[in-house]
Amino acid sequence: VQLQASGGGLVQAGGSLRLSCAASGRTFSSYGMGWFRQAPGKEREFVAAISTSGRSTYYSDSVKGRFTISRDNAKNTVYLQMNSLKSEDTADYYCAASWSGSNLYKGDEYDYWGQGTLVTVSS
Repeated sequence: VQLQASGGGLVQAGGSLRLSCAASGRTFSSYGMGWFRQAPGKEREFVAAISTSGRSTYYSDSVKGRFTISRDNAKNTVYLQMNSLKSEDTADYYCAASWSGSNLYKGDEYDYWGQGTLVTVSS
């Protein structure tokens, strides 16, 4: 599985962005999908994840209520809608695919990673 993230950019605090992650291959619907982020000088952290069917979603406390993860298995794409952005959301955002589909908040559960897409929130 190859993952291609896009949609990052510069936005003012309070604004919105939608990230997309397009996956290659015919088995996309078999993978749990997640978004992680890494800010300069900080460790990578979990942001959001979604089950294979899309019926279950998971969020970190820092983004709950502001971000929404979704997927379109027909388009092999997972999305991250980010609203009410804050300066502390500034980071490189990575999408990832997990064959196990369990413990999706853990980076070690993921088998494939996309390249990062940079989100910069100006205050």
